[in-house]
Amino acid sequence: MQDRCTFEYAIIRIVPKVEREEFFNVGVILFSKRKKFLGIKYHINPEKLKAFACEMELETFNEYLHAWKLVCEGAPSGGKIGTLELSDRFRWLTACRSTIIQSSKIHPGITIDPEKELEDIFQKCVL
Repeated sequence: MQDRCTFEYAIIRIVPKVEREEFFNVGVILFSKRKKFLGIKYHINPEKLKAFACEMELETFNEYLHAWKLVCEGAPSGGKIGTLELSDRFRWLTACRSTIIQSSKIHPGITIDPEKELEDIFQKCVL
C-alpha cells in the first residue's frame, strides 16, 4: 500500500473590483506537512481578465503571483516570508485579505502524491 498523507489547498482568485466581490480562479496553492511540500500553480486567462477588468494589466498580476511562487519555493528573493517554515508560508499566503488577489478558504484532502494533486485540482478548478 502506498503512503497516503493529508494535504490542504486553497484556490487563488483575482478579484478586480473588491467591492463587487466578483472573482475568477487563477491558481491553486497546496501544502502537505508530511511530504514537506508547498506548491503553487497558476494561469491567468487574458480574455477573462479583460472581461472582468479591462483596465488592469496581465503582467502586473503575473508579477504578484510569481512573488507568491518565490515564497512557496523559499527562494531568497521571496523575502522574509520565504524564510519561514513551509506551514507558516502556506498560512501567510492563504490568509484572509481584501486585495485584488485572494485565496479561497482552505480545503483538506488525502493523497499519495501532492504534486499530482496540485495538477489535478488546477485542471479542475482553474482551466
